[in-house]
Amino acid sequence: MSRFFALFVAFIATVMMAQVQAEVRVLASIKPLQQIAAAVQDGVGSPDVLLPPGASPHHYALRPSDVRKVSDVELLYWIGPDMEGFLPRVLKGRSKTTVAVQDLPGLQLRHFGEDSHSHEHDDDGDEHDHDHRPGSLDAHLWLSSANARVIAAKMVADLSAADPANAARYQSNLKAFDARLDALDARLQKRLAGISGKPFFVFHEAFDYFESAYGLKHTGVFSVAAEVQPGAQHVAAMRKRLQAVGKTCVFSEPPMRPRLAETLTAGLPVTLAELDALGGTEPASAQGYEQLLEKLGNDLAGCLEKL
Repeated sequence: MSRFFALFVAFIATVMMAQVQAEVRVLASIKPLQQIAAAVQDGVGSPDVLLPPGASPHHYALRPSDVRKVSDVELLYWIGPDMEGFLPRVLKGRSKTTVAVQDLPGLQLRHFGEDSHSHEHDDDGDEHDHDHRPGSLDAHLWLSSANARVIAAKMVADLSAADPANAARYQSNLKAFDARLDALDARLQKRLAGISGKPFFVFHEAFDYFESAYGLKHTGVFSVAAEVQPGAQHVAAMRKRLQAVGKTCVFSEPPMRPRLAETLTAGLPVTLAELDALGGTEPASAQGYEQLLEKLGNDLAGCLEKL
């Protein structure tokens, strides 16, 4: 009896060990990539994320625990040097699979200044969040569901190679993700069709991928870093632009509204609202990526429908 019990315990331990080994550890730099990975790993594993809620991917300072995560994890996904400028130095010592998704074939990439519409830019120094010069890559590429599909397919290929036992599950998760994005695209097209001509302004040029997918275009962008207060002449010029447009919405990004917002809009028929490109503070989930895009659409429409 004791020998049978010992064999049984050994069998259970072997099964548990196989299950532990089956979960490939995935680390994403930012939450939207974590959400895509969560859709792919649904039922198999839970991807981790490097940046905490509210942290800027442009200026993040890695902690020692972050550096250990980057070094140890099997699969690491980041946007690329055009977004997380703090990562390349740390990645040099990494030998395991690392994917800069901005380099994936099949992505629909945008570059700043490729449209002919005019912008109101802050030229009071070089305190921009990151490089928005004409011709430079717009790295907010996750806000296109078409790009999310490409990223998810790459994750499935990597996970299937690292964990062949669960390859069929990863493939079925990808198929389900694609189907949910088809339904989401249809809902957003319908919701946003009525606001395509309405004027709105953004503080940060982060939403062009989303706008392009659903027939929207911001009227102007105020590229003002939160810690920099532009001069009175610049504020006056921007106010004049807003006065000319009339009733409009001006969107900033959480967690902080730029100090300029109140000065810029005081006494004007302008509604201040928020758009979150990084997906809030909720835990990652298999449906999290769709929720990010749906909330963007609802927040845009919620303000613009009232104009």
